[in-house]
Order: sequence, then C-alpha cells, then structure tokens
Amino acid sequence: MGIAASAGTALGEGRVGRCGVERENRSVAAAVCLSSYFWRLLCCDGLFFFPTVCRKAGLHHSSQPWCSPFAEERCKSSALANTDLTVCMTNCPTLIVMVGLPARGKTYISKKLTRYLNWIGVPTKEFNVGQYRRDLVKKYKSFEFFLPDNEEGLKIRKQCALAALNDVRQYLSEENGHVAVFDATNTTRERRETIYKFGEENGYKTFFVESVCVDPEVIAANIVQVKLGSPDYVECSNDEATEDFMKRIECYKNSYETLDETLDKDLSYIKIMDVGRSYLVNRVMDHIQSRIVYYLMNIHVTPRSIYLCRHGESELNLKGRIGGDPGLSVRGKEFAKSLAQFINEQNIKDLKVWTSQMKRTIQTAEALGVPYEQWKVLNEIDAGVCEEMTYEEIQENYPLEFALRDQDKYRYRYPKGESYEDLVQRLEPVIMELERQENVLVICHQAVMRCLLAYFLDKPAEQLPYLKCPLHTVLKLTPVAYGCKVDSIFLNVEAVNTHRDKPEPKLERKTRSRETAGHPGEGN
Repeated sequence: MGIAASAGTALGEGRVGRCGVERENRSVAAAVCLSSYFWRLLCCDGLFFFPTVCRKAGLHHSSQPWCSPFAEERCKSSALANTDLTVCMTNCPTLIVMVGLPARGKTYISKKLTRYLNWIGVPTKEFNVGQYRRDLVKKYKSFEFFLPDNEEGLKIRKQCALAALNDVRQYLSEENGHVAVFDATNTTRERRETIYKFGEENGYKTFFVESVCVDPEVIAANIVQVKLGSPDYVECSNDEATEDFMKRIECYKNSYETLDETLDKDLSYIKIMDVGRSYLVNRVMDHIQSRIVYYLMNIHVTPRSIYLCRHGESELNLKGRIGGDPGLSVRGKEFAKSLAQFINEQNIKDLKVWTSQMKRTIQTAEALGVPYEQWKVLNEIDAGVCEEMTYEEIQENYPLEFALRDQDKYRYRYPKGESYEDLVQRLEPVIMELERQENVLVICHQAVMRCLLAYFLDKPAEQLPYLKCPLHTVLKLTPVAYGCKVDSIFLNVEAVNTHRDKPEPKLERKTRSRETAGHPGEGN
C-alpha cells in the first residue's frame, strides 16, 4: 500500500488508484507504475526534474515507450505492457502566445523571455509573424494593408500566421525545442481559439501573455523607440511614420477582445497592465509557466544602466592561480581608486553597489566610499580540488580533467566544485533582482561576469565560458528596445591577462572516462 501510494503521488494525483486495473492486479500495477517512474528519472533528460521523452540516441534500445524512437508525441498517454495503466507525459512543449494591440511591448517581452529561458537552459525560439509578413511582402505601403475589409491583406496575414505555426510545429516536435514564442497581435478570441486547438492537436501546453497599455506616454515612447526604426518606415519621416502607425493601431481596436476572467477562465495566461503596473494571472499549470510568470513580474522598462566589472588584480592573479580568496595586488588597489573616480564622474542617480563575499571584491568596493551589498551567490566559480592551482599544474596533475574541461567548458564540473552551468542556476536570483533594479554596479569575478554578460547579450552556452571580461575594465550595459548596448571602458591601470582562449579542436581519439582513469581525489 505504501509503495502504491508513493508511486501514485509521484505520477500526479494518485493515478494508480484511478487507472482502472482490477483489484487482484493492483499490486502489479503499482510495481509497474513505480518502475516506470524510476525509469523515467534514470534514463530521460527531464528538464527541472520533470520527465520527458528521452532524446538520447544511445538509450533508444530501452523497452520503455518514452525511450523509443516512437515516443515523440510527448504529451499523449503511453500504454504499459499487459496492464490498463497509462502515463501522461507532464513535460510536453510549451507554446507562448502573445496578445495585444501594436505598440504594447509584445516583441520586447517576447525577446526578453526568449533570452531568459535560453539562458537558464530551456531551448526557446521566437516566431514573429510581422517578420514573416515582411519577408513575403517586400515593400510596405500603408496602414490600409491592415484594414479589416482588405481581403488581400487578410489573406496574406493568415498565410503568414500559418507559416509561423508550421515552423513552431517543426521546432517543438522535430527539433527538440521546449518553448516557442508566437509573437503576433492575436487580438480576437477566434484567433486565440484556433491557436489553442493547434496546441492541443500537437500536444503542447498553451500559455497566453497579454500586454495591455492605456497610458498614452508609454505608447508614444514605444512608437518612437521601436516602430520608427522598423523596416516598414525606412523611407518615411518620423511624423509620417507616427501618423501611419497610429492608424494601423486603429485597424485592430474595433475587433480587439481582451482576455476575460469569465470567458477565458479555462485558459492559462498572464495579463500585464501598463508595463507592470498590475498583473492578472490565471491557471498556471506547470513549472515552466510559473517561471515565465515570475520573470515577467520582475522586468520593467525604466531607462537605466548596469555596470559590470571584475575586482582589481589580486595576488593570485599575478601568480596565474585560479580561485582562492586573496587580497588585491598593488595595481589592484590602484584600480579600486580609479573605479571610485570613474563612478563619481558618472554622477549616477541612486546607484547601488553589489559585491561577492570574497576579499578582492570587497576591497575594490571599499575604495568607493559608499554603502555596498555583499552577495554570496556572486562568489567566483568553485574550482573544487583545483583551487589555487595554475592551469599548467592542473594539466600536469590531472590531465584527464584538463582535457574534459576543454571538451565542454560550459558543462564541465570541477571535482568537488562547480560548472558554468551550475553557476548560471546560482546566479538566477541576481538576474531577477537586476531586472527589478535601476542603476547598479556589480563588482564580481571572471566566470560570474561571463554568465551575467551572456544573459544581457543573449550569448549561447557554447560561447559563454569564452567571453572576454578583462581586469580593470568596466562594461556599461544600457538596455535598449530589443537588446543591450555595451560600452567598454578601460580605466588605464595595467593588469595581467587571465583570459584563456578556446582550444583548437584536435583529432578525435579514445579518452578514458573518470571511471577508468585517475582524477583529482584518487591520488593518481
């Protein structure tokens, strides 16, 4: 009974008790259910510990249905051998559907959300229907294209939406994507119902994100920042572009049906009012959706700058050693003074200063003469048994570890230490808080700065560990409409170069695994 109960709980809402198996077969069903659950944990690459269809080709020999080449319909029930028990996959792909009038920040939200999900390791892609339309109709004429009685325009827009949905299907069902963001107005309940049915037919969970804005200043600012730079208006003056775009908005207003608490009570959605003034959240169904809501409730569009820099040069930097908790070198202390002068000259309003809990960042911040906050999560990557060693010593003493790290620096974890992948997860609270704040100076470390920079610049995991973050250089990040502007300021204090380039790929050869070869901690 205990096993059956725990298995039922693990699979969700006590499914063992509802699977329709005869009383005499319940113990067998419980055993199969528990076995299937653990197989899914052992052999599948479940995201955030949710089970999913196994995509590892080497495991396709398994007899379990979710580890076979025929299990790509991830949200459909899978019959287990010789029982009536079925298991519904919980980690099916998510289709995010944007909703709202033009100039409400939908594309801004889409791009930020896509960047965030990719950064935390959720494969995500944005599908902007407006871009499909621009690819199909090379030259935009006027707002009349969007008039509700323009049959040719309606036909083209429908064609573009269908093309985008076909690409969504290919990405989620064939290319192992986890989340697709469908960026279009989707202002009618009929259109949203069509997209929802598309999601149901393909086994996707659908989550709507509506941006509602009635503040004329916010709308005007969005038109100036984004739409006037649109390819649609390259040959127009600002006044002409503004007038045409305002008329385009009017084309959608009469048919606009906002998400409704009563009419849409069965849908999963978040409704954002006036870029974060208030929110309405309905039926959040899983972990991914809760992460999306959490993120969207933290972002804002207030103009600000984020300053990133490493600590001043440390004593161990001079010796070429990694990690440790050393103090600043003479040049490192000189940089701290130069940083204080630079920050004073910037005259930054309400600047907050964050550091790690390590000596070298604290000593750098002390020179500023202002209050600062220490964050343990900003500590440098833990090199485990390789702390305070040079790369030459690591290569000499632990050649296998050295080679493994070169093969996949992002996912490689130091023995008794961390990987860059671990570091990204550790730094997520910092990203959330940075999104909430205005002007911030973060004094951190090389690996930490790489992770933060990769988020703001939308860099993939493969590039992240090789981003250049030199000592004694401040990076000023200024969020803009669809990205981030970066200014690099060297403060004229020399320092050692701690950057190690990505090694050239070598001829493939057999390499002993950690199980068959000595590694740090084994004394070999």
